Amino acid sequence: MMSTPGSGFFFTFFNADIAAQYTPAILQGMLVTIGVGIAVVITGLVWGLVLALLRATDQVLIRRLIIAFSDIVRSLPPLVIIFLLYFGLPPLGLQLSSFAAAWLSLSIVLAAYAHESIFAGIVALPRGQMEAARSTGLGWWSAMRWVILPQALRQAVPPLTNRVISTTKNTALASVVALSEILSVSQTAASNSGNPTPLTVGAFLYLLVFLPIVVFSRWLERRADRR
Repeated sequence: MMSTPGSGFFFTFFNADIAAQYTPAILQGMLVTIGVGIAVVITGLVWGLVLALLRATDQVLIRRLIIAFSDIVRSLPPLVIIFLLYFGLPPLGLQLSSFAAAWLSLSIVLAAYAHESIFAGIVALPRGQMEAARSTGLGWWSAMRWVILPQALRQAVPPLTNRVISTTKNTALASVVALSEILSVSQTAASNSGNPTPLTVGAFLYLLVFLPIVVFSRWLERRADRR
């Protein structure tokens, strides 16, 4: 059965005129997604590494505080944390932009998971590794820096890469605080045009951003397995 003009699968999801009209705006949203994603990865991994190192010390209070932080953050949906920071801080006199709220929220989430992965890599190593390193005259930090941490990070690569991908994809959640990333711009364009083609464009841009990261993560995992 022939589709009537102005209807059909390709008209609905691959409308060239609508795609041409809204793609520039969605590309701007892609730049915002990439910017937030890069900021989250850098901050989240650095915080996660610092927390794992602090937890590896003998300071009981610090260890308990880090464990409590990690358990609480991992129990909350990232969307709730974004809401808390964006809408909960202004009454306390601190107003965050939608970009800052998304960046800080997702960095906290990534730090909680990254710290667990890195710390698991540290405790998975035989205790003799640290003792042997200290017996050569290295201090705690030098032994951790040159002997323990390189091995722990290698073991943490597979879970870390999966978590990085999962967290950076959560940048789409920032649309609830009006951050103009890919999904937010695509949804607005679809509503304005009365056609879902902008969402199709957004889906292709998500693939363009995240598929190379997924492929790269698989390469990292295979490389870590061979060592």
